[in-house]
Amino acid sequence: MEHNTMNLTLKVWRQKNNKAKGGFETFNVKNISSEMSFLEMFDVLNEQLVAENKEPVAFDHDCREGICGACSMYINGRAHGPWHHNTTCQLHMREYKDGDTIVVEPWRADSFPVIKDLVVDRSAFDRIIQAGGYISVNTGNAVDANSLPIDKQKADESFAAATCIGCGACVAACPNTSAMLFVSAKVSHLALLPQGEPERQLRAVKMVEQMDTEGFGSCTNIGACEAECPKGISLENIARLNREYISAIMDGDSTGV
Repeated sequence: MEHNTMNLTLKVWRQKNNKAKGGFETFNVKNISSEMSFLEMFDVLNEQLVAENKEPVAFDHDCREGICGACSMYINGRAHGPWHHNTTCQLHMREYKDGDTIVVEPWRADSFPVIKDLVVDRSAFDRIIQAGGYISVNTGNAVDANSLPIDKQKADESFAAATCIGCGACVAACPNTSAMLFVSAKVSHLALLPQGEPERQLRAVKMVEQMDTEGFGSCTNIGACEAECPKGISLENIARLNREYISAIMDGDSTGV
């Protein structure tokens, strides 16, 4: 396979911390292979900056396999870049051509404060999970895997919701910075399974309350979240979350008693 090389102009957001004023810096990177991943291209940039005794660009990454959700970059106005159902680490430079200018920013949300440059603090998602994303566990003998029959359609829907990696692209893409797609995926994952039944109503209320406490915006059904989600989480989960929440409130189970 022929590997093309290209020279690119990068306009990258630099910000010391969430208290400091940030701004774009322009960098030129040369001889970038079309078969590099987007993060590998950033590795080249940082090696160049270190060689010039300059501070490298801070960006988040871990697995580089589309699993962890850490590679949160806003690329030319789109969360995770132009490829559909794709994380930044899975985006490859063959998408671009010689001479292109690429603008890279962090997630833009008050609930995701900038730590440095392109790295944001997404611990708000962790606190939402802690508020209700758990199930009761019998710590006795292991239960036979087939002892709880689960409807095939519900199992498939639960699995689809469970593919959410918590990257925050839904928040970054939403003009309201709503976290409803993330929360609804986590609620749906457990609400559809018998194991999630004991905390079912309490879960919906507690996780929505924590979402509001964290300062995420309201959902107005724009759909940008589903469009930019790297795992294709469906808006149907938001409808399910609304039903779960209303049912819990009407049953008076918002306090867990």
